Amino acid sequence: MSDTQTLIDSRPPSVATLFIDRVAATPDGEAYRYPVPSASGQGPDDWKSLTWAQAAERVHAIAAGLIYLGVRPEERVALASSTRVEWILADLGVMCAGAATTTIYPSTNTEESAFILADSDSRVLIAEDAAQLSKARESRADLPELAHVVVIDPAGAEPVEGDPEGWVLTLAELEARGAEHLVKNPDAVTDRVAAITPDQLATLIYTSGTTGRPKGVRLPHDNWSYMAKATVATGLITEGDVQYLWLPLAHVFGKVLTSGQIEVGHVTAVDGRVDKIIENLPVVQPTYMAAVPRIFEKVYNGVAAKARAGGGAKYKIFQWAAGVAREYATVSQDNFRRTGRASVPFALGAKHKVADTLVFAKIREAFGGRLRACVSGSAALAPDIGLFFSGAGIHILEGYGLTESSAASFVNPGEAYRTGTVGKPLPGTEVRIADDGEILLRGPGLMEGYHRLPEKTAEVLESDGWFHTGDIGELSQDGYLRITDRKKDLIKTSGGKYIAPAEVEGQFKAVCPFVSNILVHGADRNFCTALISLDEPTILGWAEENGLGGKPYADVVASPQAVELIEGYVNRLNEGLQRWQTIKKFRLLPRDLDIEHGELTPSLKLKRPVVEREYKDLIDDMYAGSREA
Repeated sequence: MSDTQTLIDSRPPSVATLFIDRVAATPDGEAYRYPVPSASGQGPDDWKSLTWAQAAERVHAIAAGLIYLGVRPEERVALASSTRVEWILADLGVMCAGAATTTIYPSTNTEESAFILADSDSRVLIAEDAAQLSKARESRADLPELAHVVVIDPAGAEPVEGDPEGWVLTLAELEARGAEHLVKNPDAVTDRVAAITPDQLATLIYTSGTTGRPKGVRLPHDNWSYMAKATVATGLITEGDVQYLWLPLAHVFGKVLTSGQIEVGHVTAVDGRVDKIIENLPVVQPTYMAAVPRIFEKVYNGVAAKARAGGGAKYKIFQWAAGVAREYATVSQDNFRRTGRASVPFALGAKHKVADTLVFAKIREAFGGRLRACVSGSAALAPDIGLFFSGAGIHILEGYGLTESSAASFVNPGEAYRTGTVGKPLPGTEVRIADDGEILLRGPGLMEGYHRLPEKTAEVLESDGWFHTGDIGELSQDGYLRITDRKKDLIKTSGGKYIAPAEVEGQFKAVCPFVSNILVHGADRNFCTALISLDEPTILGWAEENGLGGKPYADVVASPQAVELIEGYVNRLNEGLQRWQTIKKFRLLPRDLDIEHGELTPSLKLKRPVVEREYKDLIDDMYAGSREA
């Protein structure tokens, strides 16, 4: 048995145990950094730190406070908050109390929040602020199990007439009660942690389905201790790392990142404000961070737009450098695959050195200057965008997993990464490709099942442990996985040709620096069409230079000039596609797709049925007059 397998097989029953071990090993080591507004209220935020011992003091107080409130093992404590250090401390507190965290995105509407709270039988809700409290208060009559709401930011979140006594309390009050409880019962928390069994429920995460109610995915403690050990065993993170964590912690991806950090003991800087990423990166200077493809697309589009705004010569230099980056990445990755060395011919290396001085060094500096690697997940990254960043020295390691597999099932292996693939299985995870191309997984990261939905569980989880992912993929001879599409998203045209829309959409994002989102349509049609939304800052910058300055986004995208601009990029895309894949018609949407309108999931994945339903008239218009109409 390998050392890696021994490490995984001998894992403790829970991350709560790992946390206690980490605190004992490095009590004075820095655990978390978090921003606080500057004393003057002006200028950049100040950053403060918690050592592992300081974090443990708060975690134990939260855990003891929950025990004081009567929360029993495996009972659910819901957490509705943006990504911040209190989210992590609260989640660890829930685990150390032996309870289970139910995650709720702060953007979730009142109706769906109430459904999750009721379906999970959550006893306590830890709410970020008055806005989250008001959702629970509005639904309280339908939530008889919800005994308390604990508010992180107390401003405006005071109890009101009609609240049961003690129903609302602040996080500070919960911690104070917990501290008092520990004085009288010093072993209350450690006894709960010691009693945790591997199969005990740790997390209940509701998937953001495209239709119908979300399903609760039951993930036991053992899944997270496996994830902690397996991600560290890949060698991707080390004790000396600084992680910048901004992803939604309500998403399973974020939970993996916190578990691995506890195992290895590095520093994590936590700030979920997406509008602060550009400002924070030079301050935090991370060595690694995780993101979703949309972030890399926005950075790429922003760099291209800035070059274009600098004039024709500057834009030509950027386009040349982008070509060099992609060639450099392709050649070096191919050589590494064949020889184990990422070498390139002398002439290409010389061009790359010039491009690095003119373009790439500035991009790396914008990321903080110390970034060793980025991990990309949740959706497919367009290969051309991945190759651009690879050639620029920003190494994006794509990974793959689902909520049902605790997020991380595959990841690219460090220097041996291959853009366009999601890498190899984590140690201990098995994979096979079914006859119809579907990816099947088996291993310690898989869910126990869907909460109260045995028939739905049976549809995807076989009796011998194989899980049907619903994704289509291909395995290379040496074990690298490439995702081609969602099984249910494959398009079959009326001519009988199969098309993977995500593949075409990814290629367009690499070709067109103005695109924000694109949906390719063509199921049971005789040609493909596309709905395209544009990145507002980028297209408005273009508008300023093309006689449309001062016009709102909707007017700009409706202009003949904008349609002609995007048509040029669609034509360029079509040049590289098979005839049946080409986009014959497209429409520019009057606004970008977003979470608020239900068109994107909180992890920024496209909800195809929602978008197609919302813009049915535009789709029908594109097919009007065709032979099938």
